[in-house]
Amino acid sequence: QVHLVESGGGSVQAGGSLTLSCAAPGYIFSINSQGWYRQAPGMERELVAQISYDGTRNYENTVKGRFTISRDNAENTVHLQMNNLKPEDTGLYLCYCNAQKRREDGERDYWGQGTQVTVSS
Repeated sequence: QVHLVESGGGSVQAGGSLTLSCAAPGYIFSINSQGWYRQAPGMERELVAQISYDGTRNYENTVKGRFTISRDNAENTVHLQMNNLKPEDTGLYLCYCNAQKRREDGERDYWGQGTQVTVSS
């Protein structure tokens, strides 16, 4: 089991910034990708940002140029720097990690519990 530890989030006014972090401590045989999904009330869960094992980054269209995902190898941590936040960025941000915990395991998605981001106008 991969346990994800999230931090960051909170409430901010439009135009402000927040940083989310998600660590996956402990031994992991391989990580394919890590990132963040967003769940807004009444909306489907959508991918916000993702970073693959080779460093390739993908962003949801509305956050391009405002959000930056990065990774450091310390405890397999990813960070999501969110600038110029808008009310429509409001939602529960869920960290995920697609990984193979041990060599003999299959790949699967692991999820954090989520951290709330609220942007007021």
